[in-house]
Amino acid sequence: MAAWEPRRGETLLSRGPVEFATGMAAPVSGMRWFRDTERRDIQHELPGWPEGPTYAVRSRADRNVRNTARKAGVVGHTFVALTAGILGAVGSPFGEPRVRGKSEDPGNEVDDFPVLWAQEGGIARTLPWQADPARRPANYRTHLIITDARLVMVGFPDNQTSRDEPLWEAQRSSVAQVERKKFSEGRRNFTITFTDGSWCRLHSYSENAVNRILRHLSSDLLPADQLTSAQQKAIDAYLAERAQSDRKSGGSGTVYPYGIVTRRPSGNLLFEAWSDSADPVNGIAGATMHLMSPEGGHPTLQPGDLD
Repeated sequence: MAAWEPRRGETLLSRGPVEFATGMAAPVSGMRWFRDTERRDIQHELPGWPEGPTYAVRSRADRNVRNTARKAGVVGHTFVALTAGILGAVGSPFGEPRVRGKSEDPGNEVDDFPVLWAQEGGIARTLPWQADPARRPANYRTHLIITDARLVMVGFPDNQTSRDEPLWEAQRSSVAQVERKKFSEGRRNFTITFTDGSWCRLHSYSENAVNRILRHLSSDLLPADQLTSAQQKAIDAYLAERAQSDRKSGGSGTVYPYGIVTRRPSGNLLFEAWSDSADPVNGIAGATMHLMSPEGGHPTLQPGDLD
């Protein structure tokens, strides 16, 4: 095995860690479900999937018991910390809240927590079981790769990306929508909805990875031959300015061998380019971005232009 590489003529846009999300609200905390459109549990119907845990939404009585135990633990911890005189070093016994705000979709975030929603034959049903933290080995990881043509999921053990195992792929054209889910740890959950209506809810521990996924899947790619002369001139001028700045800093003038242009929801255009120092295994570092108006001029920054 070796680190995953794109096909000839295919442009690699980003790569980052993802897995099926985990419930955060008290009734579904630590749990996840795989559902059909009738909200039936379909995990036993997914081809090739090994057996995994079976969950049940917690009743109010269950939650009261858990809350009482948790509060007792907090009180005990606080007492010990105060007695030792080290509360300042320990920090707040309540910790930082993992969820901020109110659920925008309580039916799928509080009363239930599906991470895969698909009718029979739905694209989401083809996702790999290795993305489920409750099924895969503890030392196994999954990354989502985005190119200008495909979404690919790979898996590897012990953080050894040189041992990438291709697990799943779908055409980029099969993605209808991608959306950040605010009611999640660090706002790092997102859903991918496919053109057949099926969807999945994924999580990443990397904020940068989530930003790249949203940026590269929420907007249209503009092929180079569809750019206007004004847009191309703006890109050329930007790259020339970057090279000159690099030379003034003692460099040789950064070269960006490839780049892409996406149309943002506002209508503005975002140009991204990657230098020779970009590392495709660890998220495509070494990139530069330039936002411009549809005419190639200076834009008015709008929400969603850069994430």
